[in-house]
Amino acid sequence: MRPVGVITRGTTAQRRLRRVDRWLVETRAGLVRTPHLLAVDLGFGEVPITTVALCAQLRAVNPAATVVGLEIDEQRVQSAGRWTTEHLRFERGGFELAGHRPHLVRAFNVLRQYAEADVAPSWSLMAQGLADGGLVIEGTCDESGRLGSWVSLDAVGPRTLTLALDLRREPSAVAARLPKALIHRNVPDEGIHRLLRDLDEQWERHAALAVFSPRQRMVATARGLAEGGWPVSDGPARWRRGELTVPWQAVCPAEVSGGSARSR
Repeated sequence: MRPVGVITRGTTAQRRLRRVDRWLVETRAGLVRTPHLLAVDLGFGEVPITTVALCAQLRAVNPAATVVGLEIDEQRVQSAGRWTTEHLRFERGGFELAGHRPHLVRAFNVLRQYAEADVAPSWSLMAQGLADGGLVIEGTCDESGRLGSWVSLDAVGPRTLTLALDLRREPSAVAARLPKALIHRNVPDEGIHRLLRDLDEQWERHAALAVFSPRQRMVATARGLAEGGWPVSDGPARWRRGELTVPWQAVCPAEVSGGSARSR
């Protein structure tokens, strides 16, 4: 099967994806515990350190889990061979998932290097390859992994957007690390712009709580956002970490949603 996609820069860093991996294990525990879980890490880069970390994280919860790292660059696949184990292997492949039917796909910092028009077909191709009940996590983060965002999607389409904020900065700093589907949509009249605007407003409104801790300030910010009408999910346990999730429909680009994007 011919790989679908193009070779990307392939840069990465130790622990860069630790935050999304932890979120996945803690919020999608039922999926992670799927018997004989098969996960695909799409676009592991020059050195597969984050794929190795994903495998360790999943197997700590589900010892029967297997991870397959996919890359279009054959040289990267060959170089990754020394990390191969019984539960971790590396193959050549792209958005077609090399013919696998995984329960989970993590595709991070890949589509960021593509055109916006490539997002929907890439999402669709990955989702079509999922096992029943499977999930794709697609997003981007900064080099340290402190700041990022990701979309969760299944065979039906995108379901949620999660923002992972750096509590040392105002919430809208995440705008630079939005998924490709949204990064150019942070403009007036778009849902993502309203969300980041309202987040910053709540952050400033609760500035006095910073003397206690940025975590308390963030919990108050998320609670204020919810009280203002935003359908924020999860709760204080995640908010304290600067992580909040909203339905995709709340931020879906206006022309994509057929004019049904959330208005405020």
